Amino acid sequence: MLKRVLRFSLLILSVCFCTCGLADTFDFNDFAIVDSNYSDILPKDVELNSDATIASVGSFDIAGIMLGMSFEDIQSLFFKTNGLYAPRNHNGIIYTIHPDWRNNLDYECRQQGIVIPTELEKCINSLARNRGLLYVSQVHLVRENTGETIVVYFTSNATDNRVWRVVYNNDVNEIEGAAEKFAKQRENKILYFWQSVLDKYGSPNSGTDRWISSTNSYDPMLIAYYGALDLVDNGRNATDQVKNTKTAREHFHAKPYAF
Repeated sequence: MLKRVLRFSLLILSVCFCTCGLADTFDFNDFAIVDSNYSDILPKDVELNSDATIASVGSFDIAGIMLGMSFEDIQSLFFKTNGLYAPRNHNGIIYTIHPDWRNNLDYECRQQGIVIPTELEKCINSLARNRGLLYVSQVHLVRENTGETIVVYFTSNATDNRVWRVVYNNDVNEIEGAAEKFAKQRENKILYFWQSVLDKYGSPNSGTDRWISSTNSYDPMLIAYYGALDLVDNGRNATDQVKNTKTAREHFHAKPYAF
């Protein structure tokens, strides 16, 4: 296995990066490792409202979290200080291997005769960690006294493990019962939330619920829902996905066929 690691590592130095010292801080076995899946991201055309101007969405933040931040930035804000938000108790950090790299490593491990599912998973995760292919893909934050949550999404190490999406949720859309008083309470919560959104970000410049950097849906945008905010940079994520797919294909560790 060591020879395989050394031989392969020379090929991926230009596209894979270290896990930024996480091995010295965390035990990877204590955290969930899942396949990436962002099928809910479907970029749609966006239009600028009449008389509206382009917004600098790239400088927007949600609870201090901005697009392009590193995982170390998030650590400093929420792991090392007693702020408004803290990592959730179970699986506050989610690690991911890009599916194309996982396929490569699965094949490589099987070539070593490893087929038992649990051992195969250990082999894949070990190789991915050693080669900088295992990365922090999500951080889940909670604010216990209000029930608010924030999920921070990161690109892979191939593009420096940067924030490309921040999803905020609260309970303004929830209602305790059907009585008129509960409906009124819900309306008041939504009104307060929406007014707070307008106070922070200004009026939407695309439709009634979007702040856009340009009419290109792959540029940073903020989308507001009842009790939710979605700050997203589809372009950053798309670049990361393409880079991983391309380099994984180039470095697939196939047998040395000769004919």
